[in-house]
Amino acid sequence: MKKLIKQATQMLAAERERYSALHPTSNLLAKQAAQHFLYGVPMHWMNDWGTPTPLFIADASGAHFTCADGIDYKDFCLGDTGAMFGHSPPAVARAIAAQAHKGFTAMLPSTLAPNAGAALSEFFNMECWQLATTATDANRFVLRWARAVTNRKKVLVFDGCFHGTVDDSMLDTVDGKNINRQSLLGQVQDLTLHSQAVPFNDLAAVENALKTNQFAALLTEPALTNCGMVLPADGFIQGLRALCTKYKTLLILDETHTISTARGGWAKANHVRPDFMVIGKPIAGGLPAAAYGFSYDLAKRMEAAKDAAPPGHSGIGTTLSGNMMTLAAIHATLTETATEAAYTHMLALAGHLEHQLNDLISTHQLPWNISRMGARLELQFCEKSPSNAAEARAAQNDTIESAIHLYLLNRGVLLTPFHNMMLVCPTTHEADIHKLVRVFNECLGALIST
Repeated sequence: MKKLIKQATQMLAAERERYSALHPTSNLLAKQAAQHFLYGVPMHWMNDWGTPTPLFIADASGAHFTCADGIDYKDFCLGDTGAMFGHSPPAVARAIAAQAHKGFTAMLPSTLAPNAGAALSEFFNMECWQLATTATDANRFVLRWARAVTNRKKVLVFDGCFHGTVDDSMLDTVDGKNINRQSLLGQVQDLTLHSQAVPFNDLAAVENALKTNQFAALLTEPALTNCGMVLPADGFIQGLRALCTKYKTLLILDETHTISTARGGWAKANHVRPDFMVIGKPIAGGLPAAAYGFSYDLAKRMEAAKDAAPPGHSGIGTTLSGNMMTLAAIHATLTETATEAAYTHMLALAGHLEHQLNDLISTHQLPWNISRMGARLELQFCEKSPSNAAEARAAQNDTIESAIHLYLLNRGVLLTPFHNMMLVCPTTHEADIHKLVRVFNECLGALIST
């Protein structure tokens, strides 16, 4: 392993020089943007790609984009799920263009609302909906609802979880104890007072927490996707459903990333019915939009809690939530873009890619694997998929990860900068897969022989 890390360090240095030579226009734009934007980017996460300067995009369409220096990229990052159905899907672009002449936002329901609500219900198999602007907002709002209808304060999450920037989920586990995530800026409250994190795939730990009857909700993704992909053990999510029912705790499934599983997400495909379902990022073709769904029975409890509260701001909702432009984009995405045919194409190509990448890993005799959930894949530096966040973290190596990412980027293939995740979209073609596999093979050969 030490030898491989040394080789990756050398590769990374060479690839950083190559990047700078290939991207003079991006380098110039970074200097210009730095005069007005923190770190030279509109959002500081855009600086977390491991490149010497940010990569600036000129245009994007389907599964490709062109950078400021005119280089074409096969895009397997797809905005980290935001563009999971491709960049600028034609149906969504048409819907946005049509709505642009009819108003953007008014804080009033659009005539599109009934059709958009019906599309959400059909797609995800949940009867009732509310819209938010981001998945973070949706998760935060759902936790307020859960506490309001259960009269309980605590929230159970999993070590390594990702639910946007919701404070209640920002816990790390160190030496078996929960602490505030140390990377949080400006955090002053002790998050462990009302939140607890336990290991993923550990039903006994979940029951030990829930049996105290203090938890309003258990919030989780069907698979962990931020600490490195951690797939659920057979029956684990079903076990959570049973335990939440037993202890009168609401089960919230955040499907923002696991919508890659199948049309309608993991829960619908696996016949698990949560109390709340949260979805963000891709449902409006890449526009800021999110939603949370729930049953008619839960809607009655929510209405009762709201009606019983004093007048005033509920702490739920934002002015732009459910705007006219968002409704148009959601309806076009769910009815015309994220179709069964689109998923059939995505899942078949993703399965094909998984097998080819694993074959290359085996050929190069590396103790790594590819984990996959539908159209979402991830390269992990361990022989089999981890079962919890601790195992996922133990398998990570930032130097090797960064070297592989930048090698591929410099040759026109973009993966996410976090754990080298890959997405396959409806407009990904066999030629795109072929290039990724070819460049990945070259990368492994260079990495081993450096």
